[in-house]
Formats: sequence, structure tokens, C-alpha cells
Amino acid sequence: MERVNRILWHPLFRECLRQIGEAEQERIYCKHDMRHFLDVARLAWIANLEQGLGFDEEIIYAAALLHDIGRAKQYACGMPHDIVSAELIRQIMPECGFSADETAAVAAAVEGHSQSRSTVMPEKCENYVREYLGSVLKEADHISRSCFDCDARESCYWTDERKNLKLQR
Repeated sequence: MERVNRILWHPLFRECLRQIGEAEQERIYCKHDMRHFLDVARLAWIANLEQGLGFDEEIIYAAALLHDIGRAKQYACGMPHDIVSAELIRQIMPECGFSADETAAVAAAVEGHSQSRSTVMPEKCENYVREYLGSVLKEADHISRSCFDCDARESCYWTDERKNLKLQR
């Protein structure tokens, strides 16, 4: 997890995290903080193990830590956070020791994590990580939310069908 720990202390990651925290200080809905990032990482890692997907632990943790890091720019400029996050990934990951292929795969997975994606696992091939990691990340991101215990549940823009009103795996 050495490279993931480099992400944690990367100056750009830290600055984006600070900006997100500042922007969400008064937010009553789900926050995009370190707790959320680590919940997503752990849920994605569990799914990886249970389903025998074969993703590297550092790839899952890097994707989870960085999947919402573009929120600061979304709040400031209205740009889609997944697109901005992918741009930031292309800068941060190589500086933390990840290869060009690893960086490209995580950026591609993060770039679509907030969009509707198929959860059908493709055949293992060159694009396997790019195609399926996004689905694993999207599902972990979704189930990380405890809507059943949220004080702001009634005013949340998520529909009741989308809200997590029971525990899931």
C-alpha cells in the first residue's frame, strides 16, 4: 500500500480534500470526505474478494480515494466531478509511482462511475480493469451511503428507489 499512502499525502490530493471539506462544511447530505473514500475502498475490496475479480488492492484503493476528488472543482465551476477526478488522477497517480496503464485504467473507471453502467462482468481481456472496475466502484460508492440512518433523508434528491433504506452487500 506504499503507493496508496503516497496518494494520501500528495499535495494536490490534500488540497482538493481541504477544498471539498470547506465547500461541504454546511452540507446536510452525504459528504465526500476521507471516511466516504475509505468506505468505498473497503466495500470495493470486499466485492473484489467475494467475486474473485482479481483486482490489485492498490488499484482499488487508488480508485476509491480519487473517485470524488474532483468535487472541489464541481462546486467551484460546475464541471462534472467524475471528469475532473479523472484529470486529477492522470496527474496524481504517476507522481505516486503508478504506471501509465494503471493510471489510465483507474481514470477510465472513475470517469464513468457516476453514470449508469452495466454490472455484467466482461471476459477478462486487456480492457477488463477499465470496463469492470468502474462498475465495482459505482456499486461500492452507492452502497456506502447509509440513507436508512440519515437525518436529511426526506429532503434528499435521491428517489426512494435509489436510497439505501436497508443494509446491502
